[in-house]
Amino acid sequence: MKFKLTIGLFFICGLSIAQTKTILINNVEIFNGKAEKTTIGNVLIEGNLIKTVSVNPIPTDRSANTTIIDGKGKFLMPGMIDAHVHLTMESIPMQLAMVSDIGYINIVATDAAEKQLMRGFTSGRDMGGAVFSLKKAIDQGLVKGPRIYPSGATISQTGGHGDFGMPTDVPRQIGAPLSYFEKTGMTIIADGSDQVLMRTREQLRMGATQIKLMAGGGVASSYDPLDVAQFTEAEIKTAVEAAGNWGTYVAVHAYTPKAITSAVLAGVKCIEHAQLMDEATAQLLAKKGVWLS
Repeated sequence: MKFKLTIGLFFICGLSIAQTKTILINNVEIFNGKAEKTTIGNVLIEGNLIKTVSVNPIPTDRSANTTIIDGKGKFLMPGMIDAHVHLTMESIPMQLAMVSDIGYINIVATDAAEKQLMRGFTSGRDMGGAVFSLKKAIDQGLVKGPRIYPSGATISQTGGHGDFGMPTDVPRQIGAPLSYFEKTGMTIIADGSDQVLMRTREQLRMGATQIKLMAGGGVASSYDPLDVAQFTEAEIKTAVEAAGNWGTYVAVHAYTPKAITSAVLAGVKCIEHAQLMDEATAQLLAKKGVWLS
């Protein structure tokens, strides 16, 4: 999916800026994200757009709609992007999350989102979790946080990295009710191409900007060793086609060459983690133009 990203908020170490119609920040050490050196200068922001960056004084309307800030030589830079975050999971222990109401989890996530923003991250690519409500609240200005690009629920096979059921939950009855974690949108189990297709379309329906599949084992799940491969190539391809019809892509959790290769051959556009990748697999990613996060 192609996004037009405009950095609408700078982050100053030790200084919080509330959004107003016009903001003039004077006397700051500016790193623009490209130049090798910083410069002492001034920045004019109108609405949520950076209009002028200059080493010279910037003339501006001194009306009530203008906020003028003396940066006092502090460091100023474009907001950073966290390319892999789980706002509803990162600040709560897994054992607590498993027994907590989704309302409490969202409160914890709201606090985590504000802390992300105050660390200088103005955008976050959320790679799994019930984050749609938090994104909406941030977009409406109800709470503070970065702009979020949500994946929605992680999609996992039975026994995969997103399977947080109890050991006594098998055999799972066909058509049985969803678990609480599934119903609240934290994760969802899908076995077979038909289920993967439905669950992918559900996340897109909710507003996912990309789809997250669990294609390999993990360290925060109970049933899958780190070195296992998950989902068949056909299952992954089903999600890729559904996402492609929506103008977006699939990213997968994967560590090993086997898991990564299956995902790449199925058309996945981004591999998350991949710490066990070998040279040949890295060359495959380069050849296919697949991103590594």
